[in-house]
Amino acid sequence: MHEMSIALSLCDLAAREAEKAQATKINEVEIEVGDLAGILIESLDFCFGIAAKSTIVNGAKLKIIRIPAKGTCLDCGSNFTVREMFARCPDCDSFKVRIDQGKDLRIRSINVD
Repeated sequence: MHEMSIALSLCDLAAREAEKAQATKINEVEIEVGDLAGILIESLDFCFGIAAKSTIVNGAKLKIIRIPAKGTCLDCGSNFTVREMFARCPDCDSFKVRIDQGKDLRIRSINVD
């Protein structure tokens, strides 16, 4: 379960940023998770609560924004929603598909006091 290592990294990064801002409390960590990022959202949310214990992140809300996967066919130029990494174009059946969004995990913001 790599969600725990991701949660630990999120907490560590949030704590470092809070320290830089001389904050005493982290209220919320907002992240974007792509549908093709290979992350189980429910597991990450659960692990975040555990990883945050005994840190400045304890009690902070993890706000998760799901980013749909989108792709472009390199043969016909069609843009479409992608459900898997090796997608097929729904218009021309080509497998020459560039994934344009939905593979990443990003911290969007950290709300501190």
